[in-house]
Amino acid sequence: MEALKLGWLGLGNMGNPMAKNLLKAGFEVVVFNRSKHKEKELVDLGATSAASIQELIQTSDVVITMLSNDEAVKEVFENENGLLSQDNPEKLIINMSTVSPETSRYLATICATRKIHFIDAPVSGSVKPAQDGTLVILVGASDEDYVLAKPIFNVLGKVSIPVGTPGKASSAKLAINYLLGLNLQGLAETIIFAEKNGVRKEDMLSIINEGACGNGITTIKANSILKDDYPAAFALKHLVKDLRLAKEAGLDSPLIHPLYDSYETAQKEGLGDEDVMAIITSLRNK
Repeated sequence: MEALKLGWLGLGNMGNPMAKNLLKAGFEVVVFNRSKHKEKELVDLGATSAASIQELIQTSDVVITMLSNDEAVKEVFENENGLLSQDNPEKLIINMSTVSPETSRYLATICATRKIHFIDAPVSGSVKPAQDGTLVILVGASDEDYVLAKPIFNVLGKVSIPVGTPGKASSAKLAINYLLGLNLQGLAETIIFAEKNGVRKEDMLSIINEGACGNGITTIKANSILKDDYPAAFALKHLVKDLRLAKEAGLDSPLIHPLYDSYETAQKEGLGDEDVMAIITSLRNK
């Protein structure tokens, strides 16, 4: 089978390294970003710059979108100059942005009316796994579309997990980010409680990470806690958005409401652009 020509739309903190990995793997990649200066690094590595979204889809077999929220994703699909503005039957669009399950189902429906295949494939993992190609990719797709997309996913992640039809992957992403929020809130509260009772954070982190309560995220965030420095690997404002989407999708468990309120408060305090672990900064002030 002839190698797929890929179009990439959205070159932010996640999209840039993901597209770069596809180029390094030998894929032909066409890029489009509204802020054109963000394309330069990819073009220097061999990507082609599309003049418009329409040109992007016309010159690609598969278009991948990696954008910040539901509104941004819907705009590039529905805009009068967007992905669906002209007939491009049998193309495949993969949305790797985190959006609501409802939005994913809607995008699948409107793509089907134009005879375009659609996959929702949000990722679990932040900037470093995106750079390393070790993301966990959650896939909502038909079996046929998954087989076509799997070589792409093999480059971008360490595993891709099909969970059903489009929309279900978005539900899985909101579920795992709910667990992420619980983990970090609990870690922050534990460290603060220990410190207030005379236990150094260095010692408490060792107790956590050497024991059964330690996990990947508590290990990853330990260095930031020790330095009290929280550059964004996954910005806190994005978790606020994801927790809100989970609530809107029907999550009504005992912990979701105080968890959402806690992160929303941190965002209102000006911590939205810092890493999710900056929740500890907010909680210290309580």
